[in-house]
Amino acid sequence: MRRTCGARRAQRGFTLLEMLVVLVIVGLLVAVVTLAPSRNRRTELAEDAQRLASLLESAGDEAQVRSMAIAWQPLGGGYRFVQRTESGGWSPMTDDLFRARRWGAEVTGVSVRHTGGGEAIERVVLGDESIDVPVTITLSSGSTRLRVVGTGIGNFVVQQP
Repeated sequence: MRRTCGARRAQRGFTLLEMLVVLVIVGLLVAVVTLAPSRNRRTELAEDAQRLASLLESAGDEAQVRSMAIAWQPLGGGYRFVQRTESGGWSPMTDDLFRARRWGAEVTGVSVRHTGGGEAIERVVLGDESIDVPVTITLSSGSTRLRVVGTGIGNFVVQQP
């Protein structure tokens, strides 16, 4: 008879303490996954806009140092910098700073215009002069829009429309 009681005792299953430990572990995992910081479109678009503003300022400085025009040009899914060649054409830049890049966010639209209106332009030319024509680059991701505004004196700032 004792053997049957021992056999029944071994088949009881999990103790209450074991079940509580498992539930606590599962609860912690769910909390970590739920509370993990998630990125949204506005944050990613703001980072892309700020990166672009910094790169445009650097490209303007580089154009003055080299005494050669450098232009920024949007492409499908990204953008690139090109430099004016001696023959008057444009050649893509390949160094680490001004290499072609893809947008980090889901950029669904890019509009480039001279500040104050006017027709769309295909590239922003940063010349070897210290004063350029002010431009506005509008980046959109869904319903979110941000503008990168060039002042004409080498500064680029990110603004909300």
